[in-house]
Amino acid sequence: MPTAEQYEQAIPQMQRLAELERESEQAKESVEEELDIELEDDTKLASILSTGNIMSEFEEINKISDYYKINASEARTMLDEFPPEYVVEDRTVPDLIKTMRQTRRSLKGEHREKMAKAIDTMIDAYTDHLYKCIDSIHWLSPYKETLLKMRFNEKDLHKLHKMKDIQSRREVVDALCKYWEAEIEQRDMAYSKEYANLSKTMTKAKKEFRDCIAKVSNQSVTKSKKERQEDFIVKMVCEHQGIGARQIHERMPTSMYKITSPQVISKMIKKLDIVSIDGAYYKVPSEIKKNIWAYTAAFIDSDGYITLDRNMNPRVGLVATGERGKAFMMEMHKSIGFGRMHLDQKSPQDTRLINRLNFYSQADVSNLLTKCLPHFRLKKGNAELLLELIRMKKSYKKADWYKDRCDEIFKLMKWENHKDHVGFDWAKENINLDDIQKYKDNCKVSLMDSMEQIGGNIIKNDPTRDDEEIPQQEIKDYIYRVKDAMRNKTMSREDEEAILGLLEFLEKTMKVYEKGEVPIFSYSYLMGNLEELLKKHNIDKFSLFSRKEAMEA
Repeated sequence: MPTAEQYEQAIPQMQRLAELERESEQAKESVEEELDIELEDDTKLASILSTGNIMSEFEEINKISDYYKINASEARTMLDEFPPEYVVEDRTVPDLIKTMRQTRRSLKGEHREKMAKAIDTMIDAYTDHLYKCIDSIHWLSPYKETLLKMRFNEKDLHKLHKMKDIQSRREVVDALCKYWEAEIEQRDMAYSKEYANLSKTMTKAKKEFRDCIAKVSNQSVTKSKKERQEDFIVKMVCEHQGIGARQIHERMPTSMYKITSPQVISKMIKKLDIVSIDGAYYKVPSEIKKNIWAYTAAFIDSDGYITLDRNMNPRVGLVATGERGKAFMMEMHKSIGFGRMHLDQKSPQDTRLINRLNFYSQADVSNLLTKCLPHFRLKKGNAELLLELIRMKKSYKKADWYKDRCDEIFKLMKWENHKDHVGFDWAKENINLDDIQKYKDNCKVSLMDSMEQIGGNIIKNDPTRDDEEIPQQEIKDYIYRVKDAMRNKTMSREDEEAILGLLEFLEKTMKVYEKGEVPIFSYSYLMGNLEELLKKHNIDKFSLFSRKEAMEA
């Protein structure tokens, strides 16, 4: 049984262990977030540059410019994509792992095992990061397998990425090829003098590889003073929203403080995509912009709304208050690329000013909700209702079920927005809670899918017979025979609903012709769609009519 003194001695170690675990979690999250970034057309870019010949950066830029029809500056940005170095509290990941290993020596039992797992996780994440760094060096991609057998670190990979001229690149590839050729010859060879000579060749090739890297100066891969200043400013603004130029200047390290002033910082702010409101600076962290639609969905879930008015017009909006909220609305509007901002509006309670980013048009609402739909947690039902409504308004306004379904969607939207509101007067909105599930089951999305999917192929066919020439009795007989055939077939629910929906359209089309009006769909179109669905279940016109004749006989 441990004594009280032993417990007291263990307290500092446990505190240090907790700190190291927190640091490892932060580093792991940072690495995983970066690894989730999808480089634009990375695979396609690699295929363009992998011609089998070593090219200089100038030749690569010309090739990309010709392929994408862009200027040289834009082409250069597609190449300069070396992943950033990970730093946790001013320490690199290798340094952090080294510290964690030293701490592990003083731990025992379960705590030692936890630390070992944390170290392994960090190593796996950092290995993935190094692979990402290697993939960014396009001209070395064909030699990746051999490159992994060389000795290098992240800084060395950065130097390889900085090699621009064709001569330096050729020297590196030549060293890798020498090693590869010697390794192949040495494979399955018994130990002998020739084996030893090949080992010397491989060792010499490794030294040549290191010499090539040593020719690139360390200054070429370190950030300039201006870049370090910009990074510090962005970091301060992200960590302290609303900070001013003088406060940033006061928090700078001595080396930066002496060569900078608040006036210089104010000028640099304009180039760093930072929002300035009355001398206060705001910026959405870059981690958020990596998946702007996930962040927008979370924002709508917490501080936004998805609804429709009594004229069935869709409405989506984001709401924030105060100066910081105003800055975030401006950043969101810039990142999303559409919508309408309403800034500095008075609140009914006469508190802080309200800022809104609203979406009114059906195109904007549909675009926003479609991209945010996978990320919604609380308002996914609202989003699905609006998307169904917009689709109905676009193509199915003349359908007989349109008005009834609009009324159901309005009631469902009310229910989604007020289902957690205790004491809400449902009778005032003419909503019966027992009918909510029935409204949900009556969703028309599957019906619209089947109509559009089938119609895309059938509508191109010209009818061989005018609708007026088809007797109504023939249509009624056709409907009866289809329903009779369905009773003897096992169908999926979706197919059954689609067929019954088309039969319902046929019956309504007959009534429209009786009134002397023009229907939405013709007989030939509806019957063609039906026949395509029935073919899936081995039902055709011949079998329909032969079954009826056999029964009569």
